[in-house]
Amino acid sequence: MSTHPARSLSRVLEDFGSTLLDLEHGDAEAAGEIGGVGIHDPHDEQHYPQRAIVLGVGVHGAEQTSRLLRELAAHRAAALVVRGPVEDAGELEQVVSETGVALLALTRGASWAQLAAMLRTLLSEGDVGEAGAHTLGGVPSGDLFALANAIATLLDAPITIEDHRSRILAFSGRQDEADTARVESILARQVPERYLRVHEEHGVFKELYRSEGPVHIPPPSIGDEVALPRVAIAVRAGDEILGSVWAALRQPLTPERDQAFREAAKLAALHMLRFRAGTDAENRLRADLVTTALEGGGGAVHALGRLGLVTEPLLVMAMGLGLARGAGEDHAHLTAERQRLTSALAVHLTAVQPRSAVALLGDVAYALFPVTGEAAHARERAVQVAANFLQRTGERAGAVIGIGSVAQEPAALPRSRANADRALRVLLSGESAQRIASITDVYVDALLLEMRDLAIANRDELSGPLARLAAYDTKHNAHLVETLRAWLDAFGDVIAASASVFVHPNTFRYRIRRVAEVGQLDLQDPSARFAAMLQLRLMGPAESGGVPAGPSSGPA
Repeated sequence: MSTHPARSLSRVLEDFGSTLLDLEHGDAEAAGEIGGVGIHDPHDEQHYPQRAIVLGVGVHGAEQTSRLLRELAAHRAAALVVRGPVEDAGELEQVVSETGVALLALTRGASWAQLAAMLRTLLSEGDVGEAGAHTLGGVPSGDLFALANAIATLLDAPITIEDHRSRILAFSGRQDEADTARVESILARQVPERYLRVHEEHGVFKELYRSEGPVHIPPPSIGDEVALPRVAIAVRAGDEILGSVWAALRQPLTPERDQAFREAAKLAALHMLRFRAGTDAENRLRADLVTTALEGGGGAVHALGRLGLVTEPLLVMAMGLGLARGAGEDHAHLTAERQRLTSALAVHLTAVQPRSAVALLGDVAYALFPVTGEAAHARERAVQVAANFLQRTGERAGAVIGIGSVAQEPAALPRSRANADRALRVLLSGESAQRIASITDVYVDALLLEMRDLAIANRDELSGPLARLAAYDTKHNAHLVETLRAWLDAFGDVIAASASVFVHPNTFRYRIRRVAEVGQLDLQDPSARFAAMLQLRLMGPAESGGVPAGPSSGPA
């Protein structure tokens, strides 16, 4: 069991070890409690939590690293991570000593995104609600990294704890004592596909999941790769397979260690169940807190306090899946996709603004995003952050994001949420070709949708000039409504309007005169034009049963 606090730099280095991180310079013990994870962006204003571990993505060379270390000292950061190997170590050692910011190196080939996610998992203990002090077998309940290190000590071998899909949930130290395949698995958080295929071909998983005790697995023969033998044991909760524990061995297990491995598997089941239950409970608690905050009632201030968001202006984001998805997909798949995107959004937002809170409520993922400065600047920043996220997820995901108004106080959060929902509705309705919009960008479209709702609720029908034109079109197979729409859209420009409906300008002039005659519509009257435009937007031909627009060459 680790003697270091879960939120300390020493614990980070102990758990991730030389497989991912090396301490180049600085005192890990002096770093104190880590406040969160930040990502350095030289082109954006920086907002780091107190005592943050900052990921220096793209930072290279002694000059850039020294400059950033001094900047981070002003932000009271705890540590800076740069891509290894670190150049000019002697010069940087002096800067680290001056600033008090520890310098860590990320192993070449490791993913920054994976490191960020793993750091947040390790540092998130006790973030929401009360931190528990329960232990199982002398290991903090649900702490799989501590459990992996404990088993590694028992077996004197590097350990991984994997789920039933061979994804790495946690790993022990000393992974550098294993082989290339193990290091590759740690870096990718997934056992390499080529090894999985070999295991499947040799029936390794079938034997593993039907055996009660350890299964000894000889090193697979894959080209020139050299691998150590493995011993694995399934982790069960009753009849359910939770995953497995794997050890990379240089020496066979002694009878004592074989028995210790069996007992460790039983303990691992309790920890994995606690880990799963704890994650589910925290997600539910966070969703409850976000919901309470969004409602803006008497509990909003308390909920925001639990989330660490009570002292600053906030802006609500609302993310949904667009019309590009869902036609042939079942409900379970869409639910899983929403959860996946919600988790991805949480990782993205907390990298930019660590105090962000994200929760999936029904079909919509809501984010509470802390902002600073004037409202217009805050909205622009939120739009840019959301746009970066959608660019990374790609169009295939079909996600769209509505941005609400800035809430200067908790009581204003319901209005921000309502405006985010209004913007999201416009994006989902197809009224806009955008994938992201603030309410200020689509206010008129949102208002028109709400007016259309009112018209439908009142069972309103076309009236006045537009009703007469639609009736004429139906009776005579004419195109007067289409003609009026084109003329209004072109601001009375006959040449542009006629081109939009593919008719000769003289034919169009004849039709627009018929519009005025049949509809009894004064096209020179601004109020009459506005009324016609509004009615067309709210209850146009497609909604009212009128004649659909289409090309024509003949007069009405």
